Amino acid sequence: MANNFNNPYSKESLAIKNWSLIDGSITQQSIELEADIVIVGTGAGGGIAAEILSKAGFKVIMIEEGPLRHSDHFNMLEKEAYPDLYQESAARKTADKAISIMQGRSVGGSTTVNWTSSFRTPRSTLNHWQKEHDVKGLSSEQMLPWFEWVEKRLNIHPWPVPPNPNNQMLQDGLTKLGWKSNIIPRNVNGCANLGYCGTGCPINAKQSMLISTIPTALDHQATLISRTRVEKLMTNGDKVSGVELRFMNDQGQLRNLKAGKIKAKHVILSAGAIGTPAVMLRSKTPDPYNLVGKRTFIHPVNLTAAIYDQTIDPFSGAPQSVYSDEFLWPEDSQIGFKLEVPPMHPVLTSTMINGFGEDHAQVFSELPKTNATLALLRDGFHEQSQGGEVRLDDNLYPVLDYPITDLLWNGFKKSYQVMMEVQFAAGAKKVIPMHRDAVFVDSWKKAQQMLEQLPMKKLRAKIFTAHLMGGAPLGSDPKSSIVGNDHQHHQLEGLSIMDGSVFPTSLGVNPQLTIYSMSARAATLLSEELMS
Repeated sequence: MANNFNNPYSKESLAIKNWSLIDGSITQQSIELEADIVIVGTGAGGGIAAEILSKAGFKVIMIEEGPLRHSDHFNMLEKEAYPDLYQESAARKTADKAISIMQGRSVGGSTTVNWTSSFRTPRSTLNHWQKEHDVKGLSSEQMLPWFEWVEKRLNIHPWPVPPNPNNQMLQDGLTKLGWKSNIIPRNVNGCANLGYCGTGCPINAKQSMLISTIPTALDHQATLISRTRVEKLMTNGDKVSGVELRFMNDQGQLRNLKAGKIKAKHVILSAGAIGTPAVMLRSKTPDPYNLVGKRTFIHPVNLTAAIYDQTIDPFSGAPQSVYSDEFLWPEDSQIGFKLEVPPMHPVLTSTMINGFGEDHAQVFSELPKTNATLALLRDGFHEQSQGGEVRLDDNLYPVLDYPITDLLWNGFKKSYQVMMEVQFAAGAKKVIPMHRDAVFVDSWKKAQQMLEQLPMKKLRAKIFTAHLMGGAPLGSDPKSSIVGNDHQHHQLEGLSIMDGSVFPTSLGVNPQLTIYSMSARAATLLSEELMS
């Protein structure tokens, strides 16, 4: 594939552009601005909305907590990328510390640092929303033109390059066991197969919001304010009239300087499934049915690792290119899960591996021959799976409480079993589940025996997530949803939500394409309404 490297934020590019950029970490006085539309967050939802609405002629201001970074900064060094581009230096956790949360925080949001996997919303998920959550207008047939538009806009297509060995091991094991696998679609153009997508793409091959929709919005006279947090919404009666701001410093902490405010005819919250409820909670928005921040979902993820005779180099090549939905929609009442692999970069991997000192070093010495497999558990579809709750701490920062139910523990145990079986089928010498009490075993029989003894308890099993959903669901009934099917708030005029927080459940697939497509639909409907 041809490389289309182009840095729209380079000094040379900015010298000939008339972009409106404000960096809250260096601004020395408060600001007061006006706009037609303020968009809070620049990730998958906010980025798409900014392009559509600015191209329609609206004066748009985008606000982002994180910094404006670009390919000149992306040097594939984890030690620099995680503190700079992720919430809480990639160390964000649930309230009980049992689940690690990988969430982006820079211009482009998580689209800047994700692994590019792009799936359409499963038909079964959309059918469930329609049947159980009174969602209208989002059937697979109704969403098809939005999926197609986004896929064309962001160059989403099945990865045409042979899988790297890390992904190939998953495919080989599944094939030997007679289980299905498929190739993952990726939002890339001119990808060099470097493999460090999680630290930002150094050649702008990843079609993130950072290099696609946000530059287009800026070309259409939008303003981008980075290193700035929306403290709360301003209201006039039952109508939102703008936002109050707080500047952040270059360490991502709040500055003492009063940042000011922006008056707007319409506000769009696109701060994600933790950030959007947090803004509403700080603003004390109307919540007559106590829904804000409730039923916040993740895809809980557990992992297994395997060591082979051959070289895997799991840190190199497209991070994710093979997946399996063999166990995503079980016929019984158990929770389903999707199988993928994670890249195994050294810093990230060190947080998963057991042991200290020489023991840890010994395992790490075999990293080039190691493969990891992960399971994304499909949360929110069962009575025993009600998700978690976003609340504010004493400093008004958001915290996610997320109980791990017996249903989830059973899903973890089942998925550990499946992943280890796949790895042995692919020829692994020894396998270990990522669990503090586990050890490497050299046979499938020993793996089964060990798994029966492992305590399925929090802080023992190593669980993480990169997918945040729910907490501000859409639907037809205000008693069970915060926004309508058009993404506009039921109680407050002039407020929309366009991000993953509007999902009534998790998806069962990586969420970026769903957020892009639903936000494209919502932004287009809003544009038509505001112009009428």
